[in-house]
Amino acid sequence: MPRPVTLFTGQWADLPFEELCSLASSWGYDGLEIACWGDHLDVTRAAVDDAYVRERREILERHGLGVWAISNHLLGQAVCDDPIDHRHRDILPDRVWGDGDPEGVRRRAAEEMRTTARAAARMGVSTVVGFTGSAIWKYVAMFPPVGEDVIEAGYQDFADRWNPILDVFDEVGVRFAHEVHPSEIAYDYWSTERALEAVGRRPAFGLNWDPSHMMWQDIDPAGFLWDFRDRIYHVDCKDTRRRTGNGRNGRLGSHLPWGDPRRGWDFVSTGHGDVPWEDCFRTLNAIGYEGPVSVEWEDAGMDRLVGAAEAVDFVRAHAYDPPEAGFDSAFQTRG
Repeated sequence: MPRPVTLFTGQWADLPFEELCSLASSWGYDGLEIACWGDHLDVTRAAVDDAYVRERREILERHGLGVWAISNHLLGQAVCDDPIDHRHRDILPDRVWGDGDPEGVRRRAAEEMRTTARAAARMGVSTVVGFTGSAIWKYVAMFPPVGEDVIEAGYQDFADRWNPILDVFDEVGVRFAHEVHPSEIAYDYWSTERALEAVGRRPAFGLNWDPSHMMWQDIDPAGFLWDFRDRIYHVDCKDTRRRTGNGRNGRLGSHLPWGDPRRGWDFVSTGHGDVPWEDCFRTLNAIGYEGPVSVEWEDAGMDRLVGAAEAVDFVRAHAYDPPEAGFDSAFQTRG
């Protein structure tokens, strides 16, 4: 059966849920990866209110859409982050921000992620996509230097805060798919290994594969799929265009805004960057991934109504299913 092609709603949270459903259906998407902000999904209601869950699902069904994953990046970010500051105030609901005391924010964010697991189960989905935050991302430049004990403490902090959350995921039969991403506890290949080890490689904690974050770090996205094949719980399709070859544009972005031609790289609409999509989709076939393939639209140089409509066709053209039999099976003369 073809894998469903979905649209991540995070970049569309300014639109009412039903309006976005209508758009996604008209473009030919099979469903949505629903973000838990805007009016798209209130996890505190979904976790306890049958009528609310029924209403969300009826809107989807009315537009011929399914849902296989929900995403709560914003709340997950606050679970481990240090510092907690004005950036978090801008993305967190008042009930989580409270008085802004950092440890209180982290505790409330953790509780909201437990609630998210319960909401996912009631919505009938088995995967929550999101971020973890990190107490040690601030040390990524390694100066002033810190000892290995500080880095180890950061991974222990992640395990201490996320294991109780993952216990609830286990209780309700839902998995967490961490998006490997700069600013998170797992942001590249080896930090992913270390994060998995920190939580004892428990099955509740897996990965959301988004190749856009790997390209500018020189990580092979197809190789990543192969090496972490037992942990690929969800797939996001987003592209990156690299422009670091002129001797001026650095890979760290130079504090320049998205779309500035002086940047060393930029997120672009799926199919317009440097991600080796054919290699990646062939590898997804090889590892037996059968879950949704979700378009995450981010492109500072393209209208989103154009990009999202175009991306679904690009993904369908490249995310073909593997053959049912080997190409050389027709050569056999004996049954």
